[in-house]
Parts: sequence; structure tokens; C-alpha cells
Amino acid sequence: MATTLKLEDRPRVLVVGGGYVGLYVAFKLQKKIAKAGGIVTLVDPLPYMTYQPFLPEVAAGSIEPRHAVVSFRKHLPQTEFIQGKVTSVNHESRKAVVEPADGGPSFEIPYFDVVMAAGSITRTFPINGLAEQGIGLKTIEEAVALRNQVTERIELASTETDPAKRRRALTFVVVGGGFAGVETIAELEDLARNLASKNSRLEVSELRFVLVEAMGRIMPEVTESQAEWVVEHLRSRNVEVLLNTSLADAEGGRLKLINMPDKSAADEFETDTLIWTAGVQANPAARNTDFPIDERGRIKAGADLRITGEFGPVENAWTAGDVAAVPDLSGGGVGGFCVPNAQHAIRQAKRLSKNLWASRWDKPLKDYNHKTIGAVAGLGLWKGVAKVGKLGFRGPLAWLMHRGYHGLAMPTAERKVRVIFGWILSFLMGRDIAPLMDLDQPRASFRAAAAPAPKPAAAAAPAAADAAAEPAKEPAEAK
Repeated sequence: MATTLKLEDRPRVLVVGGGYVGLYVAFKLQKKIAKAGGIVTLVDPLPYMTYQPFLPEVAAGSIEPRHAVVSFRKHLPQTEFIQGKVTSVNHESRKAVVEPADGGPSFEIPYFDVVMAAGSITRTFPINGLAEQGIGLKTIEEAVALRNQVTERIELASTETDPAKRRRALTFVVVGGGFAGVETIAELEDLARNLASKNSRLEVSELRFVLVEAMGRIMPEVTESQAEWVVEHLRSRNVEVLLNTSLADAEGGRLKLINMPDKSAADEFETDTLIWTAGVQANPAARNTDFPIDERGRIKAGADLRITGEFGPVENAWTAGDVAAVPDLSGGGVGGFCVPNAQHAIRQAKRLSKNLWASRWDKPLKDYNHKTIGAVAGLGLWKGVAKVGKLGFRGPLAWLMHRGYHGLAMPTAERKVRVIFGWILSFLMGRDIAPLMDLDQPRASFRAAAAPAPKPAAAAAPAAADAAAEPAKEPAEAK
């Protein structure tokens, strides 16, 4: 039974989720709402926002993991932060139920305005063995784990004498040929090649990278000619790009691939590293509300970013980002809606903040209308592809455009400086390839040191030892 949390009795803007939308809405409104006598409350299971476009570079050792996240406590000083998960929202009563991150008893929190910004989660399919063998790339923890996994597998493979186990350890597979998948496999291949070249027991040619994509092309955000160039580029680096191919089974790390047109068997091999980047879906938390939901589980929104149902806008209820079905007035969206990416989320958050504040003073609201300016992708150090308007770029220039755009888009000036100076240090001193081992069991070495020493075997009794040392006596009958 949820209990009522004792909070200050003042108008509250409750922000559900601390991704791009949640961070920017809280950042833009915290001072204004406080001066007006209210408070902004942000609820998220994590104490930081993750800049997801940097995750491939974090996995490749080009960016320090903590530099790719933004601390709520540091950068939202006038926002009330609650580390937990909103399990339900009842807008009719203007209350939300929050479950603390430590698993403590749930409590209710009242609000005046609510901003649904729960974002998205990784989209998966019921593939045998996927949950046990796979790892995504949507959180900073996954990026760090991938970096450790690649470095560890390469190091262990260099001392493995069993050819089958060696091949399995040096095989790395990415499922999903969108931006995330292509950037991930390119960055990790760059890292792996660097590691293998420094190990005299390995040959770079032993590394195997496989990109699996169910559609007939990769990276729908760029032009078809650019996508074809990326495929050629990856294949020139000995990355196997398998189009029209799907993962059918992953039990025990043995992957079974099938051809999509006729579902026939395509290939079968083993791997220790299976990375899943095959898209995202709206956070299921959206369904635990009394807001209108579309067939894809997204909260229905109007162009002014108010939650909008069959009977028009819902008062004091707002949404944006991956969890929302926001109309794309530019006409470039899939199905008439904005695609789920950081570019839209950040801009929607800024418009939402202005509209929410305007609604407090009964001022007119403006619609969100932004035409995507392009797309940039990094494919490892000094390699990239970009599309800006109708112009396409590739190679070092595109890579610089990729870093320039995301360096500027990284939230907060403090984080921008850390990331950019990290890039400069990497340029001068090289990529940081040191893995951080045993993060999942940090107390292992202490437990081993604190464990009681094994007792030595008991010494044999002196009499028994003396008897054993004496020669055997002949029986009396033999004398």
C-alpha cells in the first residue's frame, strides 16, 4: 500500500525520467518555477543523464565513461531529485507513485504539472538465448562492460591453445545496422585491431567482426549511396556485413543466422560477445498511466507537446522524446511522427519548457517544428560519414564533423570541456586501452584475502611413525 510522502505544499512540476528531455526541462525551468513559489521534481532510477551518442566511443576507450554522463545533483541545484522509478501516474488525482531505487516502500507524490519523459528501452525479440548471451548499448554500464569484454577476450585468446575456443573468443557480433550498431562495430573493431597489434601472440587477421542486419541496407538516416559506401568501408576492414539476415538462435553463444527472404539457414558459429542494437521502444512505464497511448506504446502528444487525447489536450500534462508520439510538422518523420533520436529530444525539451512556462501565464503556445539538419557518425579514429542537408561527407572530414557536433551537443559547459580535453589528451597520448576488471564483483579480492587460511594436514602420531620406520619382525613360527 503506497503511503503519502511529506513534501512541501507548493506547486510542483513533476518530471518523470532524466534523459535528454527530463534534464533539459528541469534545467530550463528550475529557477523560474522556484522564483514563482513552486518546485521542479525530477524522478529517475539513475543519478545522472547519459549522452548516448558517446557510448560507442566510451566502449572503444576514446571517452572517459564519467564524462559521458551528467550528474543531476551537480547541474540541477534547484531541482528536487528523487532516485527511484515512477510506477504509476493518476492524472485525475494529480498523483504519481514512486518506488525508491533501494527497493524501499513506495510513496505518492502530488504535482500540478507533469512531464512524461521516460524515454525508451532496448527493443528485443523472443530469441532463444538472447537474454542470457546478449548485451545492449544503451547505458554507460553496458559501454564499460563491452570495453572490458573485448579487451579481456583478446587477452585470454592470446594464451588459448584450443583453436575452437580461440576463434570463439575473437569473434564479435553486432545485431542491428542502424547508427548505433554501425558505430559500435566500427569503434570496437578499431579498438580490437589496436589491442591485437600490441600482442605478439595474436594476428590481427584472427579477429572476426560480424554485423547482422535484417533489412537490405544499413543506416536509413543517410543516403543510399552513403550507406553503400559504409558497407564497402567496413568490409575493407574485414568486417562481415550480412544484409537481409536475422538472428534466429543464440543458445549457449552458438549463433544461428537465417536469410530473411526465405528463412533458410545462413550461417552458424560461436561467439562470446553478442551485442544487440536492433532498435528501441517506448518505455513501458507509459502504460501505467491514465494518458492516451498509441498502438506502439507511446503517449499521444500534440504539436505543442501537451498530452492530447480524443477530446483534445490534457491540462497540465506534457510529453516529449522517445516515449511520445510527437507529430513531425516538417513532413520528414516516419508515419508522420518525429523519429526517436537525441536531436529531436533536446529541441522538443526546450520548446516544452517554454510552452509550459507560457501556460502558467495564459500565453499562446507554439508548435514544435524542426527539420532534421542531418546526421553524423563516427567509424573509429579519423573515419566517419555525415549528411548535412543534401550534402554528403565521408572520411576524416566527416569524423571531425561528428566530433564537433556531439562535442557541442553534450549537455552543460563543464561536460563539454571534459570531453573535448579528453579527446585532446587521447590525440597526444593515444587511446586508453586499460580494462577495469571484476567490476561486477569488486569484493572478490578482499574476500580471498580475508578467508581463513586452510589448516595444514595433521602430523602422523609419533608411535605410528616409529612403528612404520622399524623393519617388520618375522613370526615366531619361522624362527
